[in-house]
Amino acid sequence: MFLLILLEPKLVHIYGNGGSTLCALRCLEKLYGDEWNSFTILLIHSGGYSQRLPNASALGKIFTALPFGSPIYQMLELKLAMYIDFPSHMNPGILVTCADDIELYSIGESEYIRFDKPGFTALAHPSSLTVGTTHGVFVLEPFNYLEHRDLEYRSCHRFLHKPSIEKMYQFDAVCRPRNFFQQNFAGGDIPSLKLDPEYVYTDSLFYMDHKTAKKLLAFYEKIGTLNCEIDAYGDFLQALGPGATVEYTRNTSNVTKEESELVDMRQRIFHLLRGTSLNVVVLNNSKFYHIGTTEEYLFHFTSDSNLKSELGLQSIAFSIFPAIPECSSNKSCIIQSILDSRSSVAPGSVVEYSRLGPDVSVGENCIISGSCIITTAVLSAHSFVCSLSLKMNRHLKYSTMACGVQDNLKKNVKTLSDIKLLQFFGVCFLSCLDIWNLKVTEELFSGNKTCLSLWNARIFPVCSSLSDSVTTSLKMLNAVQNKSAFSLNKYKLLSIEEMLFYKDVEDMITYREQIFLEITLNRKQSDLETS
Repeated sequence: MFLLILLEPKLVHIYGNGGSTLCALRCLEKLYGDEWNSFTILLIHSGGYSQRLPNASALGKIFTALPFGSPIYQMLELKLAMYIDFPSHMNPGILVTCADDIELYSIGESEYIRFDKPGFTALAHPSSLTVGTTHGVFVLEPFNYLEHRDLEYRSCHRFLHKPSIEKMYQFDAVCRPRNFFQQNFAGGDIPSLKLDPEYVYTDSLFYMDHKTAKKLLAFYEKIGTLNCEIDAYGDFLQALGPGATVEYTRNTSNVTKEESELVDMRQRIFHLLRGTSLNVVVLNNSKFYHIGTTEEYLFHFTSDSNLKSELGLQSIAFSIFPAIPECSSNKSCIIQSILDSRSSVAPGSVVEYSRLGPDVSVGENCIISGSCIITTAVLSAHSFVCSLSLKMNRHLKYSTMACGVQDNLKKNVKTLSDIKLLQFFGVCFLSCLDIWNLKVTEELFSGNKTCLSLWNARIFPVCSSLSDSVTTSLKMLNAVQNKSAFSLNKYKLLSIEEMLFYKDVEDMITYREQIFLEITLNRKQSDLETS
């Protein structure tokens, strides 16, 4: 039996992708008992709170719309298509993957990827040393073949999590060409290795057999409650292979949130998994794309000709919008949206699930999501606008997050006196509060009062209609850009954190369906007129 599990963003955010994986194992045990011993399972982490790509925060990155298909494909459907051949060559166990990456590869027609060995099995992709500093890196056991093949089954000596280049050399993770590939690896997160005399093998997804999964489940049931985040890659994989040592457990440089129990928990996981094998499926003719930040999202959907040609991405995907000149290399991207012919969208911008009226001008490198802009509006370059439906006291409301695509929503300070260190659209946040006539008090922030950030700042107005919500948030954004006063005192204000608590997913999907039906009707009418 093949089973698909999507882990909700809140679960991933609280326990980390490793902790949420353990939670999923316990749920499987409760639902199916011994029956899941024979299951092949695809487990996808839906994306945490997606603070680096907040237009995916409400539904999760796994439901990110992709610019192709009629109707539009989402990341989930692409994942299922990419992994369609895996279950038939997979022993009972769990395949663990993230929601914001795309793995493309080419192997021989008679070859296939097998997940049939005990312990863990991970995919590996050739990457530059620079890319390796932001991924997991495999230190592989020696290999006898003189030439690279598209598909190689290797053993891993140890796994390094986001190592420095110095560490890669220190632990012999750096490879040098044998009779190197003829393929061109340009594109994705993997620069052309034909140009690199040295490279490393980086991670993407991994598989664990059923016996290993049961061992982790027994460990989780023994400890009871998790009090710290666990990383499935950093905390599980670093414990594997004959070269693994306990030193990594004390390195917290790559940890998002450092808790007092973390080091102890890491050490317990290390001793649990020590001696477990890490098998590696090396895909020498492959590319790995990450679409987890606003910067990556904009680049891959508008400017990356490699991914566009490989997946058939479209500049206008299932939308009503005037044609974009084909000569433009840096195009905008319109996904399931209705735009008036007199509106304009500058190159490098993405508009999804939105309506734009005739007097709307969108600048370069913007993201517009789930919005309705029908009044005159000029959106400056690098604007981020995303609207959410809310259910508050049984009433339907709307709020729109508006900021800069490069704003760091995760950056936080511990005291009110330090909020001057935060920036909103490149402007000191303290200055923004003055422009909006908001006082600096603890009530300005939701949630943890010692973790103050743009994420939990109560600055976004609540309105009774979607269009009013967008218009009001754009006014506060324009006020900052023009350094002109716009008081928010008369509005009920929410933080992004609170918007997600009150989100009305059903209404947001209804809005998307309305756009879908209107586009479908428009296409039918156009077909009738041309027939």
